[in-house]
Amino acid sequence: MIPVPLGAARPWRIAACVAALVFSAPAARAASVTECTPSGLCYCINADFRDAIAEKVDYFRKAIAEQRTKGKAVGYLSVPLSTTGGGFFGVNREVAAKVKTRVEARLGANSAWVLDPTARDADLPMLNNVRAGQGDYLLMWTRILEGPKGLGEDFDFVYFAGPADFAAYFGLEGRDDMDRLSAWFDERVAQDADLKRAVERGTLTKSAFRNYYALRASVTFSAGAHDEWNVIRGINTRRRDDKAFGMANQLPVLFDGRAVATGEYEQPVAAGNVGACKAN
Repeated sequence: MIPVPLGAARPWRIAACVAALVFSAPAARAASVTECTPSGLCYCINADFRDAIAEKVDYFRKAIAEQRTKGKAVGYLSVPLSTTGGGFFGVNREVAAKVKTRVEARLGANSAWVLDPTARDADLPMLNNVRAGQGDYLLMWTRILEGPKGLGEDFDFVYFAGPADFAAYFGLEGRDDMDRLSAWFDERVAQDADLKRAVERGTLTKSAFRNYYALRASVTFSAGAHDEWNVIRGINTRRRDDKAFGMANQLPVLFDGRAVATGEYEQPVAAGNVGACKAN
């Protein structure tokens, strides 16, 4: 082929070559970086989400402040969310909304407000065709929970969802619970495209779903909730040592509808996502 001088090249050919280079190049992915909170808890995050995380932290601090101007006690709900171990994201999000409503009704809707971390306005945006990971979300929620001073000063209590909360959602009564869950699954999968897709992809089975919601549906089996428990434990440790708070002003913690015992307040649990990025 005889080379064509650049000046003689036709514009449409140059444009085609440029377009080919642009669209064939792989999208650059931000490096994983370790980000820590003022209290020293660190997470491995995608650097692209730094600004989005900061925006969400600011958004929820303003939302909390608004509720406080109404004289409400502010709570935080910890609940399993991801589709893993037999659980399903869509169902867990619905359970969280029900628990929020029930806790607010129990305490009085005019007197209490519960921050539901599964609400859609808590979703981090997709960036460069990449979804935020557990580390990104846990950094966000840890910063929100700790507050500006690391003492959880924006919150009045924390509620950890347990088996009874999930049983209430499904209408389980302690008899034929697994059979009821199997029937519930059959009805839901026929109507829920996301659930059907999860089954078709092999990420969820009917038996795994049944077993999870009958036996394991609780923060006990959630990596993120483990982190949140340790965050709250750290906050209460600092409160006990702070003259402005002290023992009497620790954050109240409820699990499955009841207040946890004294010893439970001070017990750490296995970390879920806490930790610096690992070298490749």
